[in-house]
Amino acid sequence: MKKTLSMAVSLAIAATCAVGVTLPAHAADTTGATTVSSQSLKSLIDTSTMSPQTKALAEKILAKLPADWQSRSKAAAAKYGIDDLQWSELRDSLINPDDYQCPSTGLKDWARSLLKGAEDPFVIFMLSIFDGFDLPIYDALIFGTESKSNKFGVDGEYTNELTSEMKNLKRFWDIDSADIQLVPLHGADVFSSPERVARTLSALYGGTPESQLDLAEMIIELVNMEPILKGGANPIFSFNAFAYTEKNEPEPTGVSDRIIMGDGILQGMSAVGLGDVAPRAIEAHEFGHHVQYEKDLFVSDLTWAEATRRTELMADAFGTYYLTHARGEALNTKRVLASEQSFYEVGDCGFDNPGHHGTPNQRLAASSWAASVVNDAANQGHVLPSLTFAGQFDAKLSDLVKPDAG
Repeated sequence: MKKTLSMAVSLAIAATCAVGVTLPAHAADTTGATTVSSQSLKSLIDTSTMSPQTKALAEKILAKLPADWQSRSKAAAAKYGIDDLQWSELRDSLINPDDYQCPSTGLKDWARSLLKGAEDPFVIFMLSIFDGFDLPIYDALIFGTESKSNKFGVDGEYTNELTSEMKNLKRFWDIDSADIQLVPLHGADVFSSPERVARTLSALYGGTPESQLDLAEMIIELVNMEPILKGGANPIFSFNAFAYTEKNEPEPTGVSDRIIMGDGILQGMSAVGLGDVAPRAIEAHEFGHHVQYEKDLFVSDLTWAEATRRTELMADAFGTYYLTHARGEALNTKRVLASEQSFYEVGDCGFDNPGHHGTPNQRLAASSWAASVVNDAANQGHVLPSLTFAGQFDAKLSDLVKPDAG
């Protein structure tokens, strides 16, 4: 089971549209997934209004890519689980979006602002087509490793907090977690190194890292052409956090169990006033996924979006249970509310999306319920076995996801 929480590419595409890029009609399909043919993409480049410099670089990149680069990219996404949150048009929605309140949140508004004011929005669009926004994610996932030299946060401001919590989480939950690594996700340091980009491109498209150095330098040049991207330091490149395992995978790649924490998501939470508790809440949520992996809790009678919503709300509940428990983080009421708010901020209304995580209100409800389990316990020092807690959550799930629109 591979699990990711990927927002960067969809945010990039949405922001590209928001800043006023006018695309030819035949480019419409390229904004949903990289399925357009190289010939169609070449036509798009030729007929677009992008600057001559951007057009020339895009054509050079396209010429350097293997002929089947898109199928290779999709295969890599499936292999490493990066495709888990792609929008799907293949299923009929079983949920009526009109029955649920799904307001925008401060985090979403902040994320949408990351690319506003771009000097050349076509640079952003071409990066999204050429997997540029996913390269730091692949770098952390495939090549990242746990190390005492790792830093979390742009200036390392979350390093002590997150590494300490990781140790506590391993003690708190009743799973074999010794092999779970905590790995940072950065942006600028990836794009400052042609060698790192080249090895990642090699994993995506094949060939040796050495053979991909020219392409890597072109991608870096494309990133550097748009000032708002800040050489890869724009938070959009690291706006992600996810848990990963290859447990029960028929063809494992050898990547270890891990939790990856991106600078961008930490910056976003700080920007909306949740920098105090949200980093720990996110890490606890992702560790909750590892509890699910180890205890086979992804299996249920639900399907598609409802199945994913269940596992995500359960991970919210696992995280909040740990955060509020006396033997966990033992956060006070104010911080509990903040932790609930951090999950509320990343709720979504992707009712047609197999990666649907639950509406903001549902995520808030799951966290509130978990806190109540702690507060109502007769023995405040007792930690419920993970399977017992999961059973209680499943019994409560129907109440947590009831329609809330008046």
